[in-house]
Amino acid sequence: MPEGLTLSGVRAGYGETVVLEDIAFSLPERGSLAVLGRNGVGKTTLLATVIGHTTFHSGRIEYRGTPIAGLPAYERARLGIGYVPQEREIFPSLTVEENLTVAERPGRWNLERVYELFPGIERRRSHMGNQISGGEQQMLAIGRALMGNPTLLLMDEPLEGLAPIIVESLLKALARLIREESLTVILVEQHAKLALEVTQDALVLNRGRVSYLGTSADLLADPQRLTSLIVAA
Repeated sequence: MPEGLTLSGVRAGYGETVVLEDIAFSLPERGSLAVLGRNGVGKTTLLATVIGHTTFHSGRIEYRGTPIAGLPAYERARLGIGYVPQEREIFPSLTVEENLTVAERPGRWNLERVYELFPGIERRRSHMGNQISGGEQQMLAIGRALMGNPTLLLMDEPLEGLAPIIVESLLKALARLIREESLTVILVEQHAKLALEVTQDALVLNRGRVSYLGTSADLLADPQRLTSLIVAA
């Protein structure tokens, strides 16, 4: 399977502050990666570095064979990288449908397909962005990213703070995106076991460095190791 995203020797952070050190991994096209670790180890910074929101100090990032470390975020988006931020960043002054169409680019994903994936937000299509629940906002944030028709989707803690029934619904949608929709996915998540259940591979960060890189199944089958990695991270 061809490589989708490759990082080698990546060192990045914010201004002079370095958060990530010597990050290296390859994710194939249509692959899925869970990024795990306790708070403050650099998980969000890793996604922000891939999309172009951090200070890049050294190393190399390639997407589909193209070096992207020097590209602005909007050019990375044009290459097919979609981003679902932890804060969701819904436009409060736009309706649900307008929040989706503002990000629309030609491709397989359109309003009909997003509404089919998330029927709950179709029923709220005329509501303003600040008039829907947290779970609906999360679905809207994912749907908006899909409307850009990405080939690589970066998701930052999409299950955070949601009711169990919403978490279950989102996990089904994530599993479909990973297994049926030919998307390459990087999932940052505090719920380690849930993330491992829907991804193929896993990466654990410890103080800005990689402390584990392997299959999700192997890590899920070794709860003691998983616990020690997350606690140590």
